[in-house]
Amino acid sequence: MNSKILIVDDEEDILTLLEYNLEKAGFKVISADDGPEAIELAKKEKPALIILDIMLPSMEGTEVCKAIKRDDATSHIPIIMLTAKGEEVDRIVGLELGADDYITKPFSPRELVLRVKAVLKRGHGGEENEGTITAGNIRIDLERSVVISNGKPLKLTATEFKLLVELVKAKGKVLSRDALLDNVRGTDYYVTDRTIDTHIRRLREKLGKSAKHIETVRGFGYKFMEDG
Repeated sequence: MNSKILIVDDEEDILTLLEYNLEKAGFKVISADDGPEAIELAKKEKPALIILDIMLPSMEGTEVCKAIKRDDATSHIPIIMLTAKGEEVDRIVGLELGADDYITKPFSPRELVLRVKAVLKRGHGGEENEGTITAGNIRIDLERSVVISNGKPLKLTATEFKLLVELVKAKGKVLSRDALLDNVRGTDYYVTDRTIDTHIRRLREKLGKSAKHIETVRGFGYKFMEDG
């Protein structure tokens, strides 16, 4: 399993803190202090995950995230956005660009390591994620984390993939936002209804015609209808 983590931050103390805690947890750490270097390292090193600060010199983290997610060679790499900003709008912007998680400074190093492990687990799956699920025109290869919709492979983030799996497995059953959040992220992390709604909207956009299978149950959550 790839254990390489790319940290992108221009604050030396943050880099040192993250490097120490991630290496202690068994990860191999590489780092960059600006956007262009981060994009090149992402292409060259193919890390398992990127921790990306929003406030960077010369090129903002949001632009770095956009560039990484736009490139076929790096679009599959999960990203955790790291920033001193705490407003909900900043979290939503990060998610809109394809980030898989979001944590604000100051942060607990232990919590960040747990977030990294959680995102990687979502992306690679566990023993329960073996085999293939087919629903309507959607085929999900759980072992390889690949989704084929109408014959075409989709580029989903780890969170979008996990959401789709949960909805398909519960075919016809309404899943509340709380239930989806618990299954996708666990109960230890701060999230909002808008967070889950943003992920679902992005998932629908990528599914195209197959988005009709995901129905909104107003005031409660979502359900997957195979004949939707």
